Amino acid sequence: MPVPVAIVPAAGRASRFGGGKLLAPLAGRPLIHHTIAALLDAGIRRVVLVQSPGTVWSGVPIVDDDRVTLVVNAEPDRGMFSSIQTGLAEADGDPIVILPGDMPFVAPMTISIVVDAARMADEPIVAAHGGRRGHPLALPGRLRADLLQMDARQSLRGALASLGSVPRAIDVDDEGVLRDVDVPGDLPRAKA
Repeated sequence: MPVPVAIVPAAGRASRFGGGKLLAPLAGRPLIHHTIAALLDAGIRRVVLVQSPGTVWSGVPIVDDDRVTLVVNAEPDRGMFSSIQTGLAEADGDPIVILPGDMPFVAPMTISIVVDAARMADEPIVAAHGGRRGHPLALPGRLRADLLQMDARQSLRGALASLGSVPRAIDVDDEGVLRDVDVPGDLPRAKA
């Protein structure tokens, strides 16, 4: 059975947060720790963490885990799809799970459900809650080569649509699939 791999886009500026978002404390650990830990706890054997040039993960020991691979998006200003493509260049599994770094509230069980659904369907699967699409998204490995050839300035949604691969939503009992962290005020009300 093919082994799933995850991409964690984490190269954004976090300008709405005021910078340093992924290192912000959440339940006693840096925010990015929770995102990566959820993937590893779900059984993902390889996490590709896409960072911007010069990123230093001080105080985040999980990034030194043998299952985590750090890659640099040399031009993150092109947008999140460019970070996803940077990760795809290193992501050799199937399915390929995409979970943005600022999504620390997704439960490991939810990730497992999405991975299992993507394996069975061989199509893109996205988690939803209450009818609203969120994250993670799992892509069949067969889409990797085509996605790598596309313009990095478009969205992943647009790239998938051009391939005729609109993700199918599966509803999960996890409101964390809708909860990202954009501003500091998103943290105090959050439960990890």
